[in-house]
Amino acid sequence: MKVIVQKFGGTSVATSQMRERVLYHIQTALSEDYQVVVVVSAMGRRGEPYATDTLLELTRGEQLENLSSREQDLLLSCGEIISASVLSSLLTHHGIENCVLTGGQAGIITNNQYNNAQIVSLNPKRLQDELNNGKVAIVAGFQGQTADGEITTLGRGGSDTTATALGVALQAEYVDIFTDVDGVLTADPRIVEEAASLEMVTYTEMCNLAFQGAKVVHPRAVEIAMQTNVPIRVRSTLSDGIGTLVVSRPERLGLAEISDRLITGITQMPNVTQIRIPTNSDHLDLHLDVFRKMASQGISVDFISVTPSSIAYTVSDPLGDLAKSLLVEMGLEPELYPGCAKVSVVGAGIAGVPGVMAKILEALTEEDVKVLQSADSHTTIWVLVSGENMVKAVRALHRKFELHKY
Repeated sequence: MKVIVQKFGGTSVATSQMRERVLYHIQTALSEDYQVVVVVSAMGRRGEPYATDTLLELTRGEQLENLSSREQDLLLSCGEIISASVLSSLLTHHGIENCVLTGGQAGIITNNQYNNAQIVSLNPKRLQDELNNGKVAIVAGFQGQTADGEITTLGRGGSDTTATALGVALQAEYVDIFTDVDGVLTADPRIVEEAASLEMVTYTEMCNLAFQGAKVVHPRAVEIAMQTNVPIRVRSTLSDGIGTLVVSRPERLGLAEISDRLITGITQMPNVTQIRIPTNSDHLDLHLDVFRKMASQGISVDFISVTPSSIAYTVSDPLGDLAKSLLVEMGLEPELYPGCAKVSVVGAGIAGVPGVMAKILEALTEEDVKVLQSADSHTTIWVLVSGENMVKAVRALHRKFELHKY
């Protein structure tokens, strides 16, 4: 039988009303003759009792402040197990046979990098046996285990990663990522009211949108699905629609090619600090020394621009002061500009097309938005603006490229 993997996020399993919608989607898949694997996140969001962030807050209390990474993973893995067990009770009440599996029981083997483990192998035999016995398999997302049985968690977006990894291992027909939005949109609807739903995007576009701030699917999950072209559908738990299809080869599904659009979407990433360092062109190793120093302190850098006379890059706002102190220790005089925002224009059609940057600058100039820095790749153009201009910039670019018409 054909397999479908359905992943439900924290808001989808947080209340009895939302779990009824989860039940509906499971029943629908069963009626379409799918073997169903359900991957669940922990219930709710920060502040709600079983949410991952709430559990994590416990480790910062007086009694648990010295909890090791290994023990943190034991604690954090409980949220998804609670979700899976509660959903199991609902399915059983409605006469649906099911089996709850932890990530390790589902065959997910990871390295021992606690709190952010990587999947090293996946043996779905136990999972497939449960499906062949006519059961819905409910898998606790966000977790796995090491080869010697230690429980690990997969880091942010880990339940998405669980779902696509299982989809690849089981050669699923689809991996459905159910969220609280109706698919992938051309912009954040909280910023752009007329943001349009996209029927289809490529894996590459989805990865870029996710890396640059769109949070509907974790980019690591998309990269896993891309390895064997397992289609992802980003859907709303509250809707019957099929949402946005993420795929590289539409013809495999009997669909037409993805239209040759120029721009797919606009994303934003606030709260970044730009660092500028004037350099002496005679000191050729200085650039290397700067980035080695950042790496040695675990500071992730982005938006890098290196010339013989200067270095410019960004860090997250909370790391700005630390980065400055390290640079001053090196005898440098960095200039910091906190509270900036990175706005990204993403589209597979950008590569080789003249005039895209001119159009971006035209849109921003018309709104008096100053560009502090820019960069580009084959599928993305980034601009750095002040934080106070972020919303204005996103709206201007969305309007200029007429993305509402999608």
